[in-house]
Amino acid sequence: MKPFSLNIRGRLLSYDRPAVMAIINATPDSFYAGSRNGSADEISERARQVISEGADIIDIGAYSSRPGADEVSADEELRRLSFALEAVRTVDSDIPVSVDTFRADVARRCICDLGADIVNDISGGDLDPTMFETVAELRVPYILMHMRGTPATMQSLTDYPDGVTAGVIAELAPKLERLSLLGVSDVIVDPGFGFAKTMEQNYRLLHDLEAFEMLGRPVLVGISRKSMLTRFLGITADEALNATTVINTAAIERGAAVLRVHDVRAARQAVDLITRLQQA
Repeated sequence: MKPFSLNIRGRLLSYDRPAVMAIINATPDSFYAGSRNGSADEISERARQVISEGADIIDIGAYSSRPGADEVSADEELRRLSFALEAVRTVDSDIPVSVDTFRADVARRCICDLGADIVNDISGGDLDPTMFETVAELRVPYILMHMRGTPATMQSLTDYPDGVTAGVIAELAPKLERLSLLGVSDVIVDPGFGFAKTMEQNYRLLHDLEAFEMLGRPVLVGISRKSMLTRFLGITADEALNATTVINTAAIERGAAVLRVHDVRAARQAVDLITRLQQA
């Protein structure tokens, strides 16, 4: 990976090896049951755990994007994010925190009032047409993920006539141009593994990950315990730690700059070992 930096509220944080982003879900229905947190105490304990294990960034979500998940109103999403962000900030006031939302108004409240630093948008601006302008106004880093449709419809939108890698890059590139014109300089690109992709397309994207270098942005890989691993191996999400570590290692070798994970210790060890190997 190429070193990158993020401007976090005037602090320039530099990363010369892949960053580990810890998932904290304030949801009752995330696809991996082990990641669900229903109270402030649970979230505080989870925050202490991931920080002690070496997390560089914490990502907080309150709206499950798995197919078939219940719809969550903006008010309910904000309620969950409010107590989750407060709980994390009581544990650590400095660690960068991203908020996983596709709603611009929710993102604004989280950045302005609740202590979040980064916006992580699974829809890449498609589900809220005001998101790009909002991020530009807030002057915060933005994670631009590739998805088609909505979580309910995305798996019917997997046709990529020129191949999945070329198709995803072609759909992300004009969004990056628009963000640049708006003055958003800190953008992380997420190919969107599992979102509007078949299992075969997910593996092709991972195989071709180095192609995303042409976008000139750090690349986030979020494959932790996902169905592209569990379905292929015939295991459950609870059994997918080893598979996740293997695939995260492959992603690091292909240039991933951020690993979004449930299991921070394993990801940190993978980063440390591959970094050491590259220095040999």
